Amino acid sequence: MKTGREQVDAYIAAAAPKARPMLRQLRQVIRSCAPKATERLSYQMPYYAHFGRLVYFSAFTHHISLFVWGRPMKVYAKQVAKYKAGKATLKFPIGTKVPLPLVKKLISMRVRDNEAAAAKKS
Repeated sequence: MKTGREQVDAYIAAAAPKARPMLRQLRQVIRSCAPKATERLSYQMPYYAHFGRLVYFSAFTHHISLFVWGRPMKVYAKQVAKYKAGKATLKFPIGTKVPLPLVKKLISMRVRDNEAAAAKKS
């Protein structure tokens, strides 16, 4: 059985060539913001967990989606508005620049929120 890292490697390798750089960028930002997060596939897409659900991403025919929920989507509502495609879904058209500084802010806040929630339970 493949490890989570190997599963995500295979997912990215199987994606359309134009989507791969965007997927690698998202993965790199997620791993830099959440180095202790576990990485695997869930619902056939890359999933990261750190004290609970953290973030998902996925490649589609014409876009890449990043699935982020909770407080970050509210705090950064103005910044995510042009990418928002649902309550917790951001879409980045294939071939465009991923707003990496914004993604980093969203994921960093998710990490802090998950850690704070876990600390409260302890």
